[in-house]
Amino acid sequence: MTQWREIGSGIYVRRHERFDVNVGLVVGDDTCLVVDTRESLTAGRELAAAIRTITSAPWKVVNTHSHFDHFLGNAAFAPAEIWALDRCRDDIAASGEYQARTYGDGEATPLVVPNRTYAAHAQDLNIGGRAVTLHHLGRGHTDNDTVISADGVVFAGDLVEEGAPPAFEDAYPMEWPGTIDALLRLVGGPVVPGHGDVVDRDFVTAQRTLLEAVRDVARSGAGPDDWARTALPERAGRVALDRARRQLDGRLSSRPD
Repeated sequence: MTQWREIGSGIYVRRHERFDVNVGLVVGDDTCLVVDTRESLTAGRELAAAIRTITSAPWKVVNTHSHFDHFLGNAAFAPAEIWALDRCRDDIAASGEYQARTYGDGEATPLVVPNRTYAAHAQDLNIGGRAVTLHHLGRGHTDNDTVISADGVVFAGDLVEEGAPPAFEDAYPMEWPGTIDALLRLVGGPVVPGHGDVVDRDFVTAQRTLLEAVRDVARSGAGPDDWARTALPERAGRVALDRARRQLDGRLSSRPD
């Protein structure tokens, strides 16, 4: 059975077998913050019920980025404040119905788009007397990643992956290592990846080295067939180098955030 794990005072993570996805919970005096909502209405409802075993406080929600397994459970938490980077909101509004049809296992999952956004590099939230900050540190896994820091715990979304290679399908490989540099400046304790086990600073540093290697291989002129030079498995290496080449060729914008 999936269980909550307390990794800080009143700060929890719940790791789910399906997609190996993590959800976070920060509990304040009279409010709680839910970090991501899983992949469907049914999964979101199961999560909401699990939260009620920890706290009866009203919730706010944050979506770390615009991939289905992190936002399609939003409907289970409505009506509520649902926070995201403005670009994340826009992408969910544009692609959410398609993602629900494609990945929703045939379930009718209503699309609930974030209704609170931020556009700067950081947004402070008061969660029942607790200071929580949403950070957009730059592009990496997507162009709309949010990192959440709360009392020494960092929820990294899919900027950090444990148990599987980083996912590059929507990534900006030439910028991702620099974004991890910014993330490391926030790390003073546990780091919750979007998928897999809770990690520490050493793990994030090692993943930054892997991402830097991808960037350097791409800069050397390598194409997808040179995937073995990245130290990634074949599929991930091919996708990473294809995305990096597209970014270097200007087919993806290379500007920093």
